[in-house]
Amino acid sequence: MREIIYREFSQEDLDAAYDNTRAVFESAKILEGFEVRSAEIAAAFPDTMDIPYGTLPREKIDYFPGNPGSPILVFIHGGYWQMRRKETFRFLAKGPLSLGFHVASVGYTLAPNASLPEIVQEIRSALDFLRKNAGRFAADVSRIFVSGWSAGAHLAVSVLSEKNVCGALAISGIYDLLPISKSYLNKSLSLSECEIQNLSPMRSPCIAKPVVVACGADELPELRRQSLEFAELRSHERIPGYFAELPGKNHFSILEELENPNGILTLLLRILSVS
Repeated sequence: MREIIYREFSQEDLDAAYDNTRAVFESAKILEGFEVRSAEIAAAFPDTMDIPYGTLPREKIDYFPGNPGSPILVFIHGGYWQMRRKETFRFLAKGPLSLGFHVASVGYTLAPNASLPEIVQEIRSALDFLRKNAGRFAADVSRIFVSGWSAGAHLAVSVLSEKNVCGALAISGIYDLLPISKSYLNKSLSLSECEIQNLSPMRSPCIAKPVVVACGADELPELRRQSLEFAELRSHERIPGYFAELPGKNHFSILEELENPNGILTLLLRILSVS
């Protein structure tokens, strides 16, 4: 008999419901393209890659200077807090740079070498570093916007309360950790009940700053559900923001809409920055 462990899911079904790599058969090819385009843009900014914000090996920032006096977009990569690296996502600076933004792509220690509370604290430390140091690039450190993809969206929303953070662009994110704690992903995370409660944006008090919650129409249903329910929760609290489901986009291809200066996510970032 099939044992139900979460909502209508068995263990096998729940694991599949959050396995984005398996769901997008061309994900390896898409990621290869990300790497190539990231190497190209990094070559134009050799002096501001891998700036340390801490002492640990992955505590580094890739910084792309924008127009003088413009805000900073802090981007946090995904990978379920246990995979991927910031270098793969450097290409995403292209869209925000076209708006004049300064862009800071943040690396962080991965689980199991860091717990989720420790990872969140690393992102807070990166923001503190930028508040103190990005002025040398003529950035407006009083206007910081956070963005992230997948687990990075969770981390972005988790630091909304930080000083000078004005809003967030959350892409294809995780906002309730309970199903994660019951899936194969928890082997590295070892989430406690306290962490599930305190670090799930869906289970914590909403921060009254604008958030764009975006996902792809071709994402896994659980990812779409989490995005919609988080956006609805914030709307119920009458907090400004937007929900956008992008037609024809999956968990990986959606990022092209932030890379593209004319992309939907780039447009939403511009709207967010003036809201």
